[in-house]
Amino acid sequence: MLLADVVAASAAVAATRSRTAKARAVADALRAAAPEDVGPVTAWLAGDPVQSRLGVGWRTLTRLAHDPADTPALTVADVDAVLTALAATSGAGSAARRDELLGTLLRAATAEEQRFLVGLLTGELRQGALEGVVLDAVAAAAGVPADLVRRAAMLSGSLPATAATALAGGAGALEAVRLQVGRPVRPMLASPGSSLDAALADLGAEVTVEHKLDGARIQVHRDGDDVRVWTRTLREVTGVVPELVACVRALPCQTAVLDGETLALDDDGAPRAFQDTMSRFGSETPDAAVALSPFFFDLLHLDGRDLVDEPLSVRLDALAGLLAADEHAPLRMPGVRRPTPEQAAAVLDGALAAGHEGVVVKALDAPYAAGRRGRAWQKVKPVHTLDLVVLAAEWGYGRRTGKLSNISLGARDPDGGEPVMVGKTFKGMTDELLDWQTRTFPGLAAEETSWGVRLRPELVVEVALDGVQRSPRYPGGVALRFARVVRYRPDKTAAEADDVAAVRALLAGS
Repeated sequence: MLLADVVAASAAVAATRSRTAKARAVADALRAAAPEDVGPVTAWLAGDPVQSRLGVGWRTLTRLAHDPADTPALTVADVDAVLTALAATSGAGSAARRDELLGTLLRAATAEEQRFLVGLLTGELRQGALEGVVLDAVAAAAGVPADLVRRAAMLSGSLPATAATALAGGAGALEAVRLQVGRPVRPMLASPGSSLDAALADLGAEVTVEHKLDGARIQVHRDGDDVRVWTRTLREVTGVVPELVACVRALPCQTAVLDGETLALDDDGAPRAFQDTMSRFGSETPDAAVALSPFFFDLLHLDGRDLVDEPLSVRLDALAGLLAADEHAPLRMPGVRRPTPEQAAAVLDGALAAGHEGVVVKALDAPYAAGRRGRAWQKVKPVHTLDLVVLAAEWGYGRRTGKLSNISLGARDPDGGEPVMVGKTFKGMTDELLDWQTRTFPGLAAEETSWGVRLRPELVVEVALDGVQRSPRYPGGVALRFARVVRYRPDKTAAEADDVAAVRALLAGS
């Protein structure tokens, strides 16, 4: 398959706002792809290389993207081979070798193909084909139920691999995909809840209410003495969290897959700043002074038995049995099953008193399902927070003159379009954060202007707000009220930001 065919499909996806039309264009491209090309084509039309993060900067690509070819000749296999070589290039002389690989690739590409490749490698392929659209397209192309595709993608941890399986083997091959210890599972996520009472009313009495920590999501797999740890984005961090490895290795089991959170605690057991926890995942030499503690809230596999399709109540029973032997650390996430309203409120009060964010209310009859399928898990915080995409930043004035200050905020479009702007804020920014924005934002700029910079939609920021209100000013029809920056979220991608439906759900009376 030619790269030009993928570029044409990407353009067709970008040209429509219809989710159905987007999925149809992707499905047509997948049907036309050779079996060995299905994986890369799926990944590219979802906006990512198969090789994930390649560490290629915008400036490098724009420097090398010139003198395009007159006619399309690059194949999907050609491009995928170069990207694989690029991912494997490191060490002395790697910068020159990477430039050589990229330069050769871009010179063989037409102008349209160059623009596509630059967008793909910088994460700015604004074609509007988010993962949900591509999942639907895979199901259509293979003629299989979408739920089978979603489940296989969750268990394999790979949408490209799932597409290849579906196109090659159909429903039978997808049904054969099983949880594999040592291969990360895509995590189940919680939707924002407007209040504790509303979450309890929505989910009923058969729930568990657990602490919501201000930590990092972890998934831990154990197979004998081999223990491996991944983050919520399925990035392996085993080498930098030895204390978590040791903790799980000591449990009375042979194989297990645990889901939970980890965070750094101070000497009194109170949570340290989120930045302290995240600092452990950004360094190859962990700071021994910042020790991480695990808190597990789910068990997906235990000693040969897969539990993902079991209701949460069964998974929690198995988890309690596994962790019961631990005498040294409270490995279980604190919470109460089937609480009365008063007990649920006490759990929330206890979480806040301990310095945590709030609680998560979970339906006990729900199986494990990747992403935010439905509202079986709902997170409740006393102060509303949203994870939004930074779209632009303006130069400050007064004491902020010379610093990039006021940021524009966008919510994810669930249909795969551009982020939907829902407000601006300059509140909550320390001098240190302003300095960081001023240093960092120009390197992420899609456009520099006299008033500031427009950013590629990559950075996710957590903002606190008092609520939202209806507003004709923004295309989403809503605007944030008194938004202020809490922190940036390096552990999240723009595809994991809250969508505009989550923002609208905070409207009074909704």
